[in-house]
Amino acid sequence: MNAFVDTSGIYAAMDAADERHAAARRAWVDLLQGGANLHTTNYILIETVALLQSRIGMDSVRAFTTDILPLVNVHWVDEALHLSAYQALLLSGRRRLSLVDCVSFEAMRRLHLTDVFCFDMHFAEQGFRVLPEQKS
Repeated sequence: MNAFVDTSGIYAAMDAADERHAAARRAWVDLLQGGANLHTTNYILIETVALLQSRIGMDSVRAFTTDILPLVNVHWVDEALHLSAYQALLLSGRRRLSLVDCVSFEAMRRLHLTDVFCFDMHFAEQGFRVLPEQKS
């Protein structure tokens, strides 16, 4: 299996106080034990580090860097991908949809990925399979 890794999944897995922590940890372990090839973008890294640093602290950033990052293939966003995602953001006209989300959607399409470790339902709206599966 190949899966994209989003900030929302990483954060929930790392923050024991997060209400989705247990589900995130189970899904993360399942991905690792299943031998999943994990992918993300450098935009997710920036977003994740900023979130971890501000909400949990620098120890969580260090743990992310040493324990999680080596397990993930990081795809660097080039100008074409950035511009394509930026255009998608502008066309969406949605206030709660981020540029990072749009970059992730486009990166997943370019990488032919259908599964994503996250808690962001924007991915499901785009037709991707969210892991762990969410109850409606």
